[in-house]
Amino acid sequence: MSGDAQAFWLASPGRGEIRSSPVPVPGRDDVVVRTLHTGVSRGTETLVFTGAVPESQWESMRAPFQEGDFPAPVKYGYLNVGVVEHGPSALLGRTVFSLYPHQTRYVVPASAVTVVPDGVPPHRAVLAGTVETAVNALWDAAPLIGDRIAVVGGGMVGCSVAAIAATLPGVRVQLVDVDSARARTAAALGVSFAHPADADGDCDVVIHASATSAGLTRSLELLAHEGTVVELSWYGDKQVSVPLGEFFHARRLTIRSSQVGNIVPGRRRSYADRLALSLELLANPAFEALITGRTPFAELPDVMPRLADGSLPALCHVIDYPEE
Repeated sequence: MSGDAQAFWLASPGRGEIRSSPVPVPGRDDVVVRTLHTGVSRGTETLVFTGAVPESQWESMRAPFQEGDFPAPVKYGYLNVGVVEHGPSALLGRTVFSLYPHQTRYVVPASAVTVVPDGVPPHRAVLAGTVETAVNALWDAAPLIGDRIAVVGGGMVGCSVAAIAATLPGVRVQLVDVDSARARTAAALGVSFAHPADADGDCDVVIHASATSAGLTRSLELLAHEGTVVELSWYGDKQVSVPLGEFFHARRLTIRSSQVGNIVPGRRRSYADRLALSLELLANPAFEALITGRTPFAELPDVMPRLADGSLPALCHVIDYPEE
């Protein structure tokens, strides 16, 4: 099996296009996947689209199946759900998630796909990569039963963290964002909502995901004595300022980074375990609130600039592929 597929490429910063891409003949241990849906990671992927990845991060920011190099031309993306058309009998016909870019059909090793559980709709499964980031953040934060938790930044990652944290017994979870429209999303996730100025303080843990200096500053302000901010934001080439005077030392506060490329030492879970868990969690229908728009694949070059500049508001924007 071979031939050409259609793939979305960043031709130059701010301009994308669909190009033909050869589909190689699969090897013995490979699968051929026909894409059903992909998701646009509105944080990282729009930074890539606008050419805002710092040169110092070009290597560490590479996606697993990226082609080309930053800043462009580059084929980038990592939220792909499709159906296996060729491969081992155990996978044939199964719906799978992989870290592949926006492309209609592709070949990867069988070990690079994870089966989507039957109870998870395929379009919702594109959230698996984001939910995996949220799972990792909560492993880093290690909240306890009854903790007071704030999530500052109601984007795709922050909402995923809030949705999972809300399932912990006895916790108080508040989603904090400058956009009052996120109150509706918070309600769907089963958590409370507040504007930054009105957020509840005395928090044991604050997860920060707004990618702004103001958000990180407010996260520190919301902490109780000896509390921890888990920093999930990736700022690209932006400089970040934060007040480390005032109350920071007196209250013995901690800022801890969390990045999905690493698993907290001692967790005794593999990357495959973490991804499988993330897909299982997506059986929760509350995550449907994170799907805020859908577009046919052919329109992706026109939609991506609008997602990047914010003129098309979105949490997770799903790209639907043609049936064949």
